[in-house]
Amino acid sequence: MRTLSTLAVGALTLLALSGCERKAEVEAAVSLERPAIDVAAQSDDVAFHLPEVVVVDFEDGTTKDQFDAIEQEWGLNLELADDEEGVDSAITVGTFQGDVDGLLTRIRQNPKVEAAEPLMRFTASFVPNDPAFAKQWNMKMINMPKAWDRTKGKGVVVAVLDTGVAYEDYDDFRQVPDLRGTKFVEGYDFVNKDRHANDDHGHGTHVAGTIAQATNNGEGVAGVAFEASIMAVKVLDHFGGGTSADIADAIRWAADHGANVINMSLGGGGRSVVMEKAVEYARKKGVVVVCAAGNGGRGIVEYPAAYPGSVAVAAVGPTGARAPYSSWGKELDIAAPGGDKSQGEEGGIIQNTIDPQDVGESVYASYQGTSMATPHVAGLAALLFAAGAKNPEQVEKALFASAHPPKGATGWTDQYGHGVIDAEAALAALKKMNGESDVSELLPTEVQIAQQQPVEVEAASQIGAFSYGAMDWKPFAFGAAMLAFVLLTLGKKERPGYLNVLASPGFAIPLVLTTMGVFFVRWVAPASEFSTAITIPIPDWLNKIIFGRGTLANPLVYSAILPTVLAIIAIKVKGIRHAVGGLALGFASILAYTAWAKAPGLAWLPFTFLAIPWLAGNALICLFVARAMLKRETA
Repeated sequence: MRTLSTLAVGALTLLALSGCERKAEVEAAVSLERPAIDVAAQSDDVAFHLPEVVVVDFEDGTTKDQFDAIEQEWGLNLELADDEEGVDSAITVGTFQGDVDGLLTRIRQNPKVEAAEPLMRFTASFVPNDPAFAKQWNMKMINMPKAWDRTKGKGVVVAVLDTGVAYEDYDDFRQVPDLRGTKFVEGYDFVNKDRHANDDHGHGTHVAGTIAQATNNGEGVAGVAFEASIMAVKVLDHFGGGTSADIADAIRWAADHGANVINMSLGGGGRSVVMEKAVEYARKKGVVVVCAAGNGGRGIVEYPAAYPGSVAVAAVGPTGARAPYSSWGKELDIAAPGGDKSQGEEGGIIQNTIDPQDVGESVYASYQGTSMATPHVAGLAALLFAAGAKNPEQVEKALFASAHPPKGATGWTDQYGHGVIDAEAALAALKKMNGESDVSELLPTEVQIAQQQPVEVEAASQIGAFSYGAMDWKPFAFGAAMLAFVLLTLGKKERPGYLNVLASPGFAIPLVLTTMGVFFVRWVAPASEFSTAITIPIPDWLNKIIFGRGTLANPLVYSAILPTVLAIIAIKVKGIRHAVGGLALGFASILAYTAWAKAPGLAWLPFTFLAIPWLAGNALICLFVARAMLKRETA
């Protein structure tokens, strides 16, 4: 018992101390600057012109007597714009009744005139007074303050098909404070079959907040289309799971009950014809269906995002680079801020949601995922409808034409789709369409050319359908520290030689495979479906192969079950003891690292907070199994 206690205390100490050494890994920034635009070819917005007032900028130093003499031939009375600058700037203003455009053409012909144009009115961009707005890098990235000067989404309904929304006080549920000013229309709970689509998970409320969090209310944070209405439609249970039948019914229900936009920050599983037909049904009814591309971190866009008629959304972090978890592929349409918490908590998307441990409590949480990117696009779609878009085609064309492509690429790419959304540019694109079906003329000339032929990217940056994820050595480092701990806790007679253990392929190979996968393949073979699959740790691989690519990890895989079963076999088959020891130590490392990293909750557990104790407890069991397998038997 003393040995077991020492083992447990030491392992927990190791886990706690390792948490002090976390460092964020910052991905290289991707510039979001657009290709050069011919400014002279761009027309301004007459809505900002003051009627019958012109401004004429003479050469610096032009005196009042000089421009008084010149203005007579124009039939215009000009005065200096202000006395402070006066003739130093020689900017003058005057009124004129008649053909202003013709007048300006004549004025511009005078060699003393540097510029002549209608007088325009400018206003400060809308900046909400929400105290945590400064932390919302995502809103600034997509130019929301300028977009809010045009529209705020009034009159548009966005259906959030998710875990529900904390939109009302009902039974134990409470509306979160920063949704109290948000408009809601009647929704439905397809999980519990009633009219109260309350959130018992936290995911759906966070998503709804990005779309329409109450804004400029002196509290919390802002939402993209905060004058739009939210339709809460619960299709995922408190574990975060749902069925294709419920989701398909919910898509049709939302389309039939007035939704203009449907947000689905969900995915996984295989192709469902039932869901595909539901998406088609919604689009035919004029609904924009926006879906998360998936968090698999490889070149496969998940369903429902991959269905025709869906807008598939990838995620970028604060630098503008594709987030390492974000899926991509040929079905991808566009990218939006989804967060990258490898750069710290501030790298996530902040919104007001429920505390998963108590549905009656409210928290401001930083999440990451394509689930967080999707509502940015759904919110922008709502703004476009509010600004006059008549159908999904117009919304999508404005979105795609105005998106910022990544640096070094023109046109569509499989990593970013048409690029990262820009709310102000999308609204400007919609306004310029004037009902036309093609907005390609809004794009720079080089982008138009690129859309007519395959995109060419330098070979060094060319990415195919599959790509290796970032190398993560931390689980292996956990394993090395745990191995040292196990050997130090064994008595001299029980301890195998240090070099004997490290040099034993039977021990080292299972440890490496369990913590890092076949990591060296990334250096010797091009990325493919097979090669990318074998470079992930064994527990992650088993979870995906056996239980699919769901968002929640399965506790049967992330446990001590497999090492324990193999250890029982090793009691009879002594030749596999070292291999089982390596595997058990690898599982202990992965479980401890996952608990330390505060990974998302496991499936099937009744409460989210039980995930970390489950992982830590099973890590201790695996560590005990590893120690037993490495212990040298004495006569």
